[in-house]
Amino acid sequence: MRPLKDQAVLITGAGRGIGKRLAIGFAAEGARVGLLARSQAELDLAKLEIEHAGGMALRIRSDVRDYDQMSAAVERMRGVFGGVDVLIAAAAIQGPIGPLVEVKPRAWAETIETNLMGVMHACRAVLPQMIDRRRGKIVVIGGGGAASGRPRFSAYAASKAAVVRFVETLAEEVRDFNVQVNCLAPGSTYTHMTDEILHSGERAGSKEIEQAEDVRLTGGTHPDKQIHLALFLASERSNHISGKLIHVNDDWKRLERENMNPEAYTLRRLLKV
Repeated sequence: MRPLKDQAVLITGAGRGIGKRLAIGFAAEGARVGLLARSQAELDLAKLEIEHAGGMALRIRSDVRDYDQMSAAVERMRGVFGGVDVLIAAAAIQGPIGPLVEVKPRAWAETIETNLMGVMHACRAVLPQMIDRRRGKIVVIGGGGAASGRPRFSAYAASKAAVVRFVETLAEEVRDFNVQVNCLAPGSTYTHMTDEILHSGERAGSKEIEQAEDVRLTGGTHPDKQIHLALFLASERSNHISGKLIHVNDDWKRLERENMNPEAYTLRRLLKV
């Protein structure tokens, strides 16, 4: 059984990294995948890999920082695939690495523009049709620093924490329209961001360098774990789950069978009693 077969899935940041891995995984399950990224060369390669494996993909060269481009991308999905059933918001940049007192404010702002505003633009573009049809799935990719402090990566950490709270808020807004919105924490995994950390030297700090070296050697979290969780959150099996931050290493399979405490898997403040 392939629950995502023939579903139209738009994936931002699909040219490389986690976005590309998810695109290949969804296409393998029979989904019709819209590949959205800024690099035409990366889009061409991703489409080629998917089609060689027997999948179906549409290239959409767009910038998530531009809402008009995102709206046009959604309209193209509507014209080719009939709409967007699932949005995977994976586009992100790492931003400046180093102590805040040394980073350029503009680079910090650009990280927020891509990682937070880009997610908002993508969600805003797909929501009208999802609300009209009274069904839809949105999965936003989280990242390091979302649930705890991450020194020397303040822009990235702040953007990812903001994305989690955005997901929690949006989920409540659209709950009555049968649209589920969740955040997937992918774990440490080898991408171009790993190389950026290694190339930054002492600006990243010894702990980050050590972790990046380990991820480069081991590959980090296996892509299958990310794909399986994303497929679950995009399927009807997770219709009762919304507004949650779920890590690939969580025991998320039991969530299909159990009701959750409203405060579980959220970005919340813990009060002493």
